[in-house]
Amino acid sequence: MDPFVKFTSQSQGRDRIFRAAQYACSLSIYLIRNNCEKKDLEARLKRLESSLSAGRKLLRLGNAANSIEAAKRSMQLSDRVLRLCLTVANVNRALYFICDNVLWAKSVGLIRNIDKERWSLNASRFYFISLVMHLTRDVYAVLQLMTKKSRDKHFKQKMDQHLTENPEVAEVLIPQLDGFIFLLLETLKSHPALALDFVKNISDLFMPLDKLGLYQSNAGVMGFCGLISSLVGIVTLAQPMLKISP
Repeated sequence: MDPFVKFTSQSQGRDRIFRAAQYACSLSIYLIRNNCEKKDLEARLKRLESSLSAGRKLLRLGNAANSIEAAKRSMQLSDRVLRLCLTVANVNRALYFICDNVLWAKSVGLIRNIDKERWSLNASRFYFISLVMHLTRDVYAVLQLMTKKSRDKHFKQKMDQHLTENPEVAEVLIPQLDGFIFLLLETLKSHPALALDFVKNISDLFMPLDKLGLYQSNAGVMGFCGLISSLVGIVTLAQPMLKISP
């Protein structure tokens, strides 16, 4: 019980629980949309989803400042690639939160004369850039780890054994490609924090892609991806060892 109380006492913890519940509602609405007998349930889920979305916007007030502080810290990193990726990602995340806060103020009547559609598109653009930079960081980290692992003598023996024991797979995939896939999977398996971060960012990417019209999805896909991303976020917040660093 104590870990749960500690988790929910954090604003990030509450936001991620709300987010998971919101996307679970979205996915459920999509799955029952054609069931005439569940129209009442669908209406209640839509109201709950709307309430959760509004609650999350309130919880995110002030997150722009946190992202700016994160950008300042990332500027001190010695690795130039990580410094660039994380700084750009955090700056764009801060801009996304500013747009999100303006949209919240518009929804509660604090601001009136703004173009809601324009601010929403800008928010999606900033969110998209932030995710792309985070994914670039993930790919960079994976390639570094793969290079390091490929030089390990013990791993070379393990890969040679894999290719010897699975000749039919190697023939279909081409030995070099099979070896690359094996190396990639072994790298992700030995670094779960990186694997989870990659899954989370890929899942989140579908949302801004859809809103920007770059890749059209449906409510079911976005609900599923949002739920997966939210569950990963909950796991990494509850278990700091599974959170990628820096």
